[in-house]
Amino acid sequence: MSETTFERTNDGVAARSATDLYRAVWRWHFYAGLFVLPFLILLATTGGIYLFHDDLDRLLQPDLKQVEAVAGATPVAPSAMVSAALDSVPGQAVKFTDPATPDTSAEITVTTPGGETRAVYVNPYTAEVLGDLPDRGTVMWTLRHIHSLKILGPYAESLVEIAAGWAILLVGTGIFLWWPRNRRRGQAGGVLTVRGAPRNRLFWRDTHAVTGIFVGIFILFLAVTGMPWSGVWGAKVNEWANGTNFGYPAGVYVGVPMSDARLADTGETAWSLEQAKLPESSAPSAGAKAQPIGIDRAMAIVDGLGLARGFALALPTTPTGVYSASVYPDDLSRQRIAHLDQYSGKVLVDMSFADYGPAAKAMEWGINTHMGQEYGLMNKLVLAAACVAMVLLAVSAAVMWWKRRPKGSLGVPPLPEDRRAFRGLIAILIVGGIVYPLVGLSLIVMLALDFAVVRLGRQPV
Repeated sequence: MSETTFERTNDGVAARSATDLYRAVWRWHFYAGLFVLPFLILLATTGGIYLFHDDLDRLLQPDLKQVEAVAGATPVAPSAMVSAALDSVPGQAVKFTDPATPDTSAEITVTTPGGETRAVYVNPYTAEVLGDLPDRGTVMWTLRHIHSLKILGPYAESLVEIAAGWAILLVGTGIFLWWPRNRRRGQAGGVLTVRGAPRNRLFWRDTHAVTGIFVGIFILFLAVTGMPWSGVWGAKVNEWANGTNFGYPAGVYVGVPMSDARLADTGETAWSLEQAKLPESSAPSAGAKAQPIGIDRAMAIVDGLGLARGFALALPTTPTGVYSASVYPDDLSRQRIAHLDQYSGKVLVDMSFADYGPAAKAMEWGINTHMGQEYGLMNKLVLAAACVAMVLLAVSAAVMWWKRRPKGSLGVPPLPEDRRAFRGLIAILIVGGIVYPLVGLSLIVMLALDFAVVRLGRQPV
């Protein structure tokens, strides 16, 4: 064989190898998109709206959420607001949420004799009851439950975890397919610019590629930071990360009796504190006449600790229960948890964001940024733009596929001639499956289905 012939042969093998690898990646990018894009549209739409939940809640339910601020007026005692709420909705008050701003109503959570939990909204200046809803029954809470798929039940949360893992695969394979190959300098069509017109498939291909490369980093970020909420991986990691030392960082827990109840049982809490146990009040000895300090005194103590406005105070419901104050404002540094003995008012546990460990701080930063809270309005606007781009990404993929697919066929990208091209891709999938086991299981199922489709396609008709 001449040197020229040898070079041509090598060039042909290299070209065929590159084509096979491209086909393998394209095939799995197609599968990832087939699974992820419906979820991506749902999550981007609901998440993009929920970024502005505080403003939208006030806009959609102004009769419950808003009051007229009275300059120089002092709010009535919390006990008076609780009393008014119980007159309207009989039961047991379990939580008092302090108005975050002068024109915001107070929220009292009541458990009715029938076991229903309702949120009662009260004017803090007059103790007038404005109305009530099922607890977490606002439009924005409903939207949040749709976003997390909680509205479909506990097992549906696993789909979010699988979708997040496949979204990571989608971005990785998408970057490989987008990467410029054999381009002359100065050619940016399909890489950074869009060619053609909407009637052409090329336009939608370029729109998909250019949008994807810009929004890919946001998809990765939101997928990774959304994992803590997932039903399997998130729950297990949370249990592992926060299941020791009663869920509190070293140096925060003090030597007081601890109950079996968790902070998460009292309402919404930070991800890093879901496993934190509640301390117990020192119950009065037999024959003693110790009386609880009451909500007014408890609120005064919490105010003295300097918690940010808008904090929630969970009320004791048992003889050994505690007053638990918690606040999770947009500014992470102002997160705070404080538990008070219901008889003496002694602060049993007082913890701020500064007390979290490095891993918990990183996780909470990711969650706070994911929710559009960490960097103010700019955080919300950037993520909202990313959500719009994700919907465009999904729509362009669907249109591109529709224009490309053969009539009467799903249009799955062709298999590589040399199946060894799958080896590197499968190795990456295995690593991802180890990190996210539920995602790994779904990958195995997809591999089996793909193998079955190929085998059926080879059967004689």
